[in-house]
Amino acid sequence: MKSVFFLLIFLSILSCAPAKKQSASIHINTIGFLPDAAKKASLTGEAGQFFVKEAATNELVFEGTARGPFSQDDVDQDVWIADFSTFTNPGKFYLELPDGARSVEFEIGNDVYKPAFYTSMRAFYLWRCGMAVEGTHNGQHFAHNACHLEDGYEDYLGKADSRRDGTGGWHDAGDYGKYTVNAGITVGMLFMAWEQFQHQLEPIALDLPETAVGFPDFLKELKWETDWLLKMPYPDGSGRVSHKLTRTNFAPFIKAHEDQEKRFFTEWSSAATASFVAVMAQAARYFKPYDEAYAAQCLDAAILSYQILKANPEHKRFEQGDFKTGGYQSADVDDRLWAAAELWKTTGDAEYLHDFEQGATAMDFKIDENWDWSDVSNLGMFAYVLSERGGQNPEIVEKLKQNILAVADQIVEQGDADVYGRPLGGRYYWGCNGTVARQVMNLQTAFRISPDESYRETALDAIGHLFGRNYYNRSYVTGLGANPPLYPHDRNSGSDEVEHPWPGYLVGGGHSATGWKDEQEDFATNEIAINWQAALVYALAGFVEN
Repeated sequence: MKSVFFLLIFLSILSCAPAKKQSASIHINTIGFLPDAAKKASLTGEAGQFFVKEAATNELVFEGTARGPFSQDDVDQDVWIADFSTFTNPGKFYLELPDGARSVEFEIGNDVYKPAFYTSMRAFYLWRCGMAVEGTHNGQHFAHNACHLEDGYEDYLGKADSRRDGTGGWHDAGDYGKYTVNAGITVGMLFMAWEQFQHQLEPIALDLPETAVGFPDFLKELKWETDWLLKMPYPDGSGRVSHKLTRTNFAPFIKAHEDQEKRFFTEWSSAATASFVAVMAQAARYFKPYDEAYAAQCLDAAILSYQILKANPEHKRFEQGDFKTGGYQSADVDDRLWAAAELWKTTGDAEYLHDFEQGATAMDFKIDENWDWSDVSNLGMFAYVLSERGGQNPEIVEKLKQNILAVADQIVEQGDADVYGRPLGGRYYWGCNGTVARQVMNLQTAFRISPDESYRETALDAIGHLFGRNYYNRSYVTGLGANPPLYPHDRNSGSDEVEHPWPGYLVGGGHSATGWKDEQEDFATNEIAINWQAALVYALAGFVEN
């Protein structure tokens, strides 16, 4: 795809650009700002006065004095903060310093996050497996033919060379595998976005093929994944759910439709089965207004799989064996808790309510500030607290609310203390950018309990960090914002003939504050993945206006 030649040209352009075009000393959310929201930039190097100027006319519209310096060890920098929150005029602007250093152009307006939401959500469509996909972004055309039409074989279920239908769903990450556990948290977060922001999301057209007649586009895309998930239970009617459907090893960097190696249903795991239950219970609720029969099918599948969990209370771990693809090994306590919460929320059945409240009590009503696919208990806790069904134990509700607010306050404090507004503080690891986005769910949930504007401001800081207000002064999302990643660890991007990567994908981020590498081979910091992507979509969904 992208050659060293293009990289050299890109670097040459940067080195020859006049200083006033863009300075690495001004780190800012390059997507833009809502008019009435906080607006901050981080400045490195000596800083004092700063100016906001209109992009079209270069007219001075605001000036201020940066606060600082603030020293931060993990980035080994002194940083000043330029705050122009009181400036609310819509339009396109840039920041300028007295020495002529100048930021990229940014926009202030009510709909600044809508294009980013559209591209990031439509990225799921471009991840579709089992059908041809195509799209155009910034004049570049991206496409692959229908792929993995032989999914999948049952050799590891005791049926050598026997094939049953496992087509569909989304490719999981930079590879072409499909994993039940990671699908669970992904769809779960997207359903929560729908629950909380439906009035904002329902009118948005995503320009999708007609694969779910009568569904709003947002739910239409989710149904593509739930259709595949409904194929993952064992065909024997036991309710056990295969952990994944993949090759035994990762495909090389080839196009999706060129990947012809056999792919297999694996043995079940209790974590995958519980995650399946939770998602199917959600699907039964949210799909019912559009397809009652399909919603009933989802609920029946959820109840059946919950029964096998109750009959097998021990953790059933998936053993990798021959498989070298993603493990997604996870304890199942959190998944079972989430499953019970969603089944109760859908049905009102006292058994599920009891199971959830018993599990939440055993966890001491803990709310996680730093979480991902391996611990989805937050999804269960949030579902329970925010439910309007009624019947919850008021003491449990109150304890959970207190813990939700305490964790949200901690996230706000961390974001305020970080020179780049990063609410995860000084923790870095595989996929940490996804966690930064996922913390927005903690904050939005807290805001629903107690409408403190600091929660939404920190949520916007998290988004701003991902789109340029960071150490690198770059967007972490392909095709969006200023100087976005060019070389994600992604087989679609790495195998085609298009110069730019497939658009809208959040890359994982460095394992230290200065450790991110925009290199295709660096899967540990530059891969993409559906669970990080869903967190980004959720974060943007709360600030989309129509």
